[in-house]
Amino acid sequence: MSSDDATQSATDAERATGAARVTSRDVARAAGVSQAAVSLVLGDKWRGRVSAAKAESVRTAARDLGYRPNLAARSLRTGRTRTALLVVPALTTEFFARVHTGATRTAADAGFGVVLYPSPEGIGPAPDPFGSARTSLDGVIASSMAVDALAALHGAGLPLVMLDNDPADGRAAATVNLDIAGGTRQMAAHLLALGHRRIGHLAADVDSWTFAERGRALAEAFAAAPGTTVRRTPTALSVAAGLTAAHAALTGPEPRPTALICDDDVVAAGACKAVRRLGLRVPEDVSITGFDDLALAVAVEPELTTVRLPAEEFGAAGMRALLDALDGHRPAARTLPVELVPRGSTGPAPA
Repeated sequence: MSSDDATQSATDAERATGAARVTSRDVARAAGVSQAAVSLVLGDKWRGRVSAAKAESVRTAARDLGYRPNLAARSLRTGRTRTALLVVPALTTEFFARVHTGATRTAADAGFGVVLYPSPEGIGPAPDPFGSARTSLDGVIASSMAVDALAALHGAGLPLVMLDNDPADGRAAATVNLDIAGGTRQMAAHLLALGHRRIGHLAADVDSWTFAERGRALAEAFAAAPGTTVRRTPTALSVAAGLTAAHAALTGPEPRPTALICDDDVVAAGACKAVRRLGLRVPEDVSITGFDDLALAVAVEPELTTVRLPAEEFGAAGMRALLDALDGHRPAARTLPVELVPRGSTGPAPA
C-alpha cells in the first residue's frame, strides 16, 4: 500500500467511526501540505522527509482545528497503543506538574496520549495500574524519585526513559538529566563570592540519584575553598520539615551557619520562617537558597535565590527520547542546562 493509500484509509476510518469530525485531510488542507506529510508529522516520522517549517505548520493546523487522531484505528494498523506512561512522585509539587505539561504537549504533537502514574506516597512502590502493561502501553518515562514504582512494570519489556538518573543505569533506553551538579556549583560559587564559609545544607532525606548528585557536587565545591565547613541536616520536602531542620541547624552547639542551602524551594520557605522566629534576618544574619525556582520562590519575602530548572522542557525532552526509542533509534543521553537566579535572600556573610 502506498503512503497516499494509507492516509486515505486513515481518513476513511476516521469518518466511518465518527471518532473525529476533523480529519487528517482537513489538517493537510489547512497546512497546505499532502495527507502523507500530515501522517508523517503527527506520527513523528517527518525528520529528513518533511521540512521543519512544514512540520510546524501541520502541528499548528492540527491544534487550531482541534484534530485528534483515531487512536483505535491506528492501533489496529500499527500494533501500537500510542500511549506512554509517565511515572512521577505525587503531583503535589509544581515541578512535576510542569514536567507532565511538557511531556503531554510533545506527545500530543506526535498523536500520543500520556497516562500519569504518581506513586501514592510520593516515593516508593505502587500497585500495577494495568492488567497487562505490555498490551496497554508503548513505553515508560520515569523520574528517579519514583523509580521503585517501576517494580510493578518490571519484565514488561517496554522501552524506558529515565529522568534525573545515573547515566550508567543499564535499565533505560535513554537518560535525560538536568545539570544538577552544575547548578549546585553555581550556587556554591555565589555564596563563596559573598564571603560565606559556614554552610548549613538542608538535604532532602530522599534516596534518589538527583539528591545524591547535589550532595556530591556541594561537598566538592566547598572542599576547594579553604576554611569552609558544611554541616548536613536531613529533611523531608515540606515547609514544616524545612522549618524544623533549619531551627536545628541554627541552634546547634557549633558556630551558627551564615548560609543555608536547601535542596528544594519548599524547604527554603520553611527555613525563612525559622530564621524569623529566632529573631534573625534574611539575608543580613543568614542567607538562604533554594532549588527549582517554583512560583513560591517569588512569593516569599525577601524573594528566594534559587536554581531554575526547565521543568517543561525536561518533560518534553523525555518524551522525545521515548519517541526516538520507539522508532528504533538509540537516543543519546542528554543533559539540560540550569540557571542560578540570585534574589534578595542572599547577601554578604555577616562579620
